[in-house]
Amino acid sequence: MASEKPMLFVRESTGLVKNVSLLDAIAINVSYMSVGAALALVGFSVSSLPTVYGLNLVMGSIIAFALIVPQIVVYTMMSRRILRTGGDYVWVSRSLGGFIGSTFTFMGITVETMPYLALIALSFVFALSSIGLILGIPALQALSSPFLESVVASLTFASLIALNIFAPRAGYKLITTLMLYGVFSLVLSLASLVYAGRSGVESYINSLGLSYSSIASSYKGPLFNFYTTLLFVPFYAIFSYPWFNAAPSVGAEIKGERATKWNVPISALLTFLFLTIPFGVMYLVAGFDFTTAALSNPTITQQYSFNFWTLAMGVSRSFALKALIATGWILWTLAILAFGIITISRYMLAQAFDRYLPETLAYVNKYGSPVTAHLVDLVVTIALIWSASYFYGTLSSLYGAVLASMIYFAVVGIGALFYAQKRERGRARLVLTISGALMALVFLFISYEFVAYQSVWGGNALAYGYIVASFVVGSLLYLRAKFLNKRKGIEISQVFKEIPPE
Repeated sequence: MASEKPMLFVRESTGLVKNVSLLDAIAINVSYMSVGAALALVGFSVSSLPTVYGLNLVMGSIIAFALIVPQIVVYTMMSRRILRTGGDYVWVSRSLGGFIGSTFTFMGITVETMPYLALIALSFVFALSSIGLILGIPALQALSSPFLESVVASLTFASLIALNIFAPRAGYKLITTLMLYGVFSLVLSLASLVYAGRSGVESYINSLGLSYSSIASSYKGPLFNFYTTLLFVPFYAIFSYPWFNAAPSVGAEIKGERATKWNVPISALLTFLFLTIPFGVMYLVAGFDFTTAALSNPTITQQYSFNFWTLAMGVSRSFALKALIATGWILWTLAILAFGIITISRYMLAQAFDRYLPETLAYVNKYGSPVTAHLVDLVVTIALIWSASYFYGTLSSLYGAVLASMIYFAVVGIGALFYAQKRERGRARLVLTISGALMALVFLFISYEFVAYQSVWGGNALAYGYIVASFVVGSLLYLRAKFLNKRKGIEISQVFKEIPPE
């Protein structure tokens, strides 16, 4: 009797369940697009710029959003065509081949997301210590030490990992709840600033022992300079605008055509509004000159924790209102971590399902959670948390690792172009071809900015070494998969010619 032909994929189904509604999908993307963290950490990047002459955060947001419009088109069109776990990984590996698709996804998303989550975990502790400073809570202020910072970040991350292992469905609902409260706190913060007005800002700043007028008068420059503002585009790329790949990464778990069609454009537009309006209100209420000067002063941004959230808390006269705003900042940061954990596990599962990564990473427990993938994420991310905190002393040391994702998104654009040429006809072919080409060019440009201005965007041995190592390991993993699967009678290149099952 002839031996049974081995399956191309690890099994006939991922074992995941369709639990993600349209609201969940939007919440997943908006959470992962990190508005809360961006509003908190913008000063770290502004103060690193060689010049802030004409830097306009509102115009920067508009420019950055305009640049990712082709990506919105690509992700919307491709999600409707190939809706699978791993999202863009499946599209790229089927369009450009297994080696390119697997290796660049491994480098740019699967393992790159880990340093980003380490960054966000550390920013969570930064939020706690900043809130402690504003609310006068010494126990929270003490968290600024590297040891306690690393301990709290690690424990927080481990707790969320445990939730996703034992109650994955609750993980999605938690993200939606956290995001909705984050939006509520954002509205409260905006109202607090508008109500306080310029006089409220001046009073708060002067109460810190600083001089509002001296800070404002220290900025000498125009309201807008295109070159300086364009230089700041990578900030929006690090935190916000490209990251609506989150919902497509759980494509097999999304319920209904409406959720598939609209989650990317709606979440991108909402994030644009949630990020741009606060910067505009800061300029309107606190003044452009003061805001620019304060954010570009490392003493003010770090010693006094000056940012959108702390300013909104500082001008509020009610302790209860301060606490509500503080809670929103904390919960929004937790939402980023909560879904980042899900994202990594889904990419690992998808790549293991294709036999590129070890099959054990495709294991799904009785709760419907890829437990082995979560545990790998836990170990690597905690190691990165301690490395960044102890060896560099700042979470911005992890910014440079995001370069890998910018390169990956350029590859996704090229993949969309190839897909359009091979499989599309008529208007859809033209739209996807142009959008894919423009997307690739945009992310190649952003990648250039990362490399050209390393001192601003975290170019260091930790970040770049991590990128190089992940690419080398990713390449070796493909060769390993090719060799081991050939012994089983499976040609690995054939796997990437088929769409995986749900």
